[in-house]
Amino acid sequence: LFCSSLEVDTKPQDMSAAKGGLVIFTANSNPSSRELGRRIAERLGVELGKVQVYQEANRETRVQIEESVRGKDVFIIQTVSKDVNTTIMELLIMVYACRTSCARNIIGVIPYFPYSKQCKMRKRGSIVSKLLASMMCKAGLTHLITMDLHQKEIQGFFNIPVDNLRASPFLLQYIQEEIPDYRNAVIVAKSPASAKRAQSFAERLRLGIAVIHGEAQDAESDLVDGRHSPPTVKNIGAIHPSLEIPLLIPKEKPPITVVGDVGGRIAIIVDDIIDDVDSFLAAAETLKERGAYKIFVMATHGILSSDAPQLIEESAIDEVVVTNTIPHEIQKLQCPKIKTVDISMILSEAIRRIHNGESMSYLFRNIGMDD
Repeated sequence: LFCSSLEVDTKPQDMSAAKGGLVIFTANSNPSSRELGRRIAERLGVELGKVQVYQEANRETRVQIEESVRGKDVFIIQTVSKDVNTTIMELLIMVYACRTSCARNIIGVIPYFPYSKQCKMRKRGSIVSKLLASMMCKAGLTHLITMDLHQKEIQGFFNIPVDNLRASPFLLQYIQEEIPDYRNAVIVAKSPASAKRAQSFAERLRLGIAVIHGEAQDAESDLVDGRHSPPTVKNIGAIHPSLEIPLLIPKEKPPITVVGDVGGRIAIIVDDIIDDVDSFLAAAETLKERGAYKIFVMATHGILSSDAPQLIEESAIDEVVVTNTIPHEIQKLQCPKIKTVDISMILSEAIRRIHNGESMSYLFRNIGMDD
């Protein structure tokens, strides 16, 4: 007899008993950064693997795995702490340690991919995201699970499978459940660069959209791109006298404007990363001047470095909602306006599906090319 409906067993499964075993490690020596790993392990019904990660007196990172990983699927959960470079070294050393200990698969679970903003060429700089991807693959990573990459094209820097999960369903749920009159809201892009993300939120919530544009913005897209090094003045000796190379006219931003009506509405600013909050504060002030009576900021990754919590507390922003891809408990103590959305559910489901060899398409349903 065949069942007409699909029944899902919600009880924690013994994942370690299936297909050669599963081991979950947290690679971070910072205790506050291990909380996400504990949440994921609890949802999967497994214990965290035994490993020692610490800094020696000379600041070298040492990793000691204290259980067998031979022939097992190893998932290494690494959240980015304040010391991002130490975080990267911890991950690379642990991946290499698992590789030399004959682990069958080594899957990195890195909710926030560090150096993701350095994914384009800037004058004589470098594409650091590509360098980091190459280092991870060389260390022995066989699969990567991450969330809301700053640019989706970063997936192409890897020669291993990359699952770029989305946090937007959790943020949309927060809007619907925690903002009572969200039907009177408008989704705001603080710069034209983030208009696609705002459009995605607006279409799913059936709301309007507004875009802030003007001289107060310091958009990433306005930075000089490419490996440029032309002389600033015409150098006749450098080019043939008969050639007149046209120069690109420099950009001049118009006065700040808001495209869209925010008067008497709740303004919800959406972005992927909130770190340096100056642009968010400027956007909030502009929206207040245009008549918005409440201002929310929604972002996946809450880095909130430096004095960001104090600036948010003193600003016109009513609430900042971020996920726990990055630990920010200290920032929450400094600023009660910061709220957290837990995304351990989708990460644990991704781990379960990869370990059991199931399709990942369920986690990407209703996600378009621009999401």
